[in-house]
Amino acid sequence: MAPPAAPRLILASASPRRRELLAQLGVPFEVVTAQVTEHEDTATDPRVMVAHNAALKADWVAARHPDAIVLGADTTVFIDGAALNKPRDGAEARAMLRRLSGRTHTVFTGLAVRRTSDGLALDQGVASEVTFNPLDEAVIEAYLARVHTLDKAGGYAIQEHSELIVAGYRGSLSNIVGLPLDETKQILTRCGLRT
Repeated sequence: MAPPAAPRLILASASPRRRELLAQLGVPFEVVTAQVTEHEDTATDPRVMVAHNAALKADWVAARHPDAIVLGADTTVFIDGAALNKPRDGAEARAMLRRLSGRTHTVFTGLAVRRTSDGLALDQGVASEVTFNPLDEAVIEAYLARVHTLDKAGGYAIQEHSELIVAGYRGSLSNIVGLPLDETKQILTRCGLRT
């Protein structure tokens, strides 16, 4: 008798970085992008915001694929009591980098796992800290010339030319990139996926 088929895993995210990170766990998965409007009010508690958005994406995809395990995630940067989401344009990206210059900020990611067929619902939040070098205008322009930042919370990517801007970090590096791998592995293992 054949062993039962492993449950399907779907990543509810359009982020290429999340796809690359999840692939490192060695679990086969599909990608289905949730057609939702994320909550991006910068005054909202960032832990609440990323948890809400991760669940929103996972719920939308799970409703359409009830037998699959669906993973949703959302990441933001937090400093001075406000979230820095994806910059709208180059000017906003520059303003974000100036604000982060020489300071430490927190990166929050919300994870949500859903399976509609049996009501599976797991949620987890992860936080890491990043400290920036003091940045002058020449460094900011050099960084923005090398890295496309408009699709990245806080207007930067720690995995691209970080030597220009980052002094150090504490916690999960993969969380700062967009998907905390240790926590994701643990949550998927709890769901019966062999990682």
